[in-house]
Amino acid sequence: MGKHSTSLRVRLPVFVLVLEVVILGLYAGFVTYDDNTDAKLQTNETNPMDNAVYRDYPFFADIQVMIFIGFGCLLAFFRVYGFGGMVFNFLTATFAIQWAILVQGYFQFSHDGKIHLGVINLINAEFACAVVLISFGAVLGKTSPVQLLVMALLEVPVFSVTEWVVLKYLKINDAGGSILIHLFACYFGLGVTFVLYRPRLNEGHAKENTSYQSDMLSVMGTLFLWVFWPSFNSALTLKGDDQHRAILHTFLGLGASTLTAFALSAMLNKNGKLTMADVQNVTLAGGVTVGASVDMMITPAVAFALGIMGCTACMLGYKYLSPFLARHLRIQDQCGIHNLHGLTGLISCAAGIGAILTAKEEVYGPSMYQIFTHRAPIAGDPKLLELQKLIPGLQPGLGRTAEEQALYQVAAIFSTIAAAALGGILTGFVLKLPYLASPSDDFCFDDELFFDFPPDYDSPVKVNNITTTVDSAAA
Repeated sequence: MGKHSTSLRVRLPVFVLVLEVVILGLYAGFVTYDDNTDAKLQTNETNPMDNAVYRDYPFFADIQVMIFIGFGCLLAFFRVYGFGGMVFNFLTATFAIQWAILVQGYFQFSHDGKIHLGVINLINAEFACAVVLISFGAVLGKTSPVQLLVMALLEVPVFSVTEWVVLKYLKINDAGGSILIHLFACYFGLGVTFVLYRPRLNEGHAKENTSYQSDMLSVMGTLFLWVFWPSFNSALTLKGDDQHRAILHTFLGLGASTLTAFALSAMLNKNGKLTMADVQNVTLAGGVTVGASVDMMITPAVAFALGIMGCTACMLGYKYLSPFLARHLRIQDQCGIHNLHGLTGLISCAAGIGAILTAKEEVYGPSMYQIFTHRAPIAGDPKLLELQKLIPGLQPGLGRTAEEQALYQVAAIFSTIAAAALGGILTGFVLKLPYLASPSDDFCFDDELFFDFPPDYDSPVKVNNITTTVDSAAA
């Protein structure tokens, strides 16, 4: 592939400007303020401190840090692809949020012909953005910024439709997004990378390595994600004890997976040393494995155990499953998203189903029907009237049994994986179009193709070479 075919001089400006003009038109025609944002609805009887911004903005801010700093730094682990990891994350995330506000807004926040915008829309859009960034991890270093924007353009609608169908018709419990975020993102990304398979990369690539500096930057991303993950898992849970449990369970799961990751990293390393890739990724597994049951009464011990289980599955996946998928199934999962989001997501879903099957009023009290809203009695049921005396405002449910709700959870898992994989495969074929500036095999994992470099770009390599020479001489 010639160098001229990857020039961004026309492709990127034209594509971005056309997208922005279209999005501007859609915002102008269809987006307005919600009730908490519209000045006309504020009166002398309105208490400003009751505004939803004070409830939702702290979670929005935390998730912003995860999206732009956490993911950005985490993806900068390649020695000569730091710009690409961080900057393409910035570019893709910004567009994905803009686009998701419109697409998700149409399905979830529209009435009277308008999308009503508030901070809660931004939180939902950031979850859609997280889906895109997780999928991005599967093709890191092997795609152009134009391809990534096209991927976001296609993935956000597929995700939004899947989310809407699953929540509206299957009516599941998924507070931490194990099904709709982690599983969807994982199998969409694997579908894309399956189509974009590059046989030569299975033999290894000279630039597919890290440096001391890039590993330090990446682990900084891990720390940002680790610290703010409780906000990610609890942002959309019911306020009060549900949200309180979600924060506790996430922290306990992350702590357990972190300590287990250090132990397993040393044990599975033939030299008995720690591997930075394990610290960067496997330590986060507990945040995913508690997701499906994060607001339920699973007990702190179970949250702890889920962190250990998720970490173990993730570690073994990196060591054994990822190489198998690349060699035998044409799935080159660059960041190991199948391990951190797929395997752990499946464990989380199994734990969530177990928690649903064992949920009883003796444990939850009448608030069980606030958490499992679809198990609440149907309208007209005398039991509903009794519950509403204890919990004013409790809405009628569908009268599902625990077993019925568990079956709907299973249906959601399989339908989400199927929709994601199919959407990813179709998106992969679109990304193979020749005018999207795809890098050649030789220029994968290399910033030189798309960036101007500062004058001191080569200095870390030279310093490393000098240090290695001196150490060798001393030895």
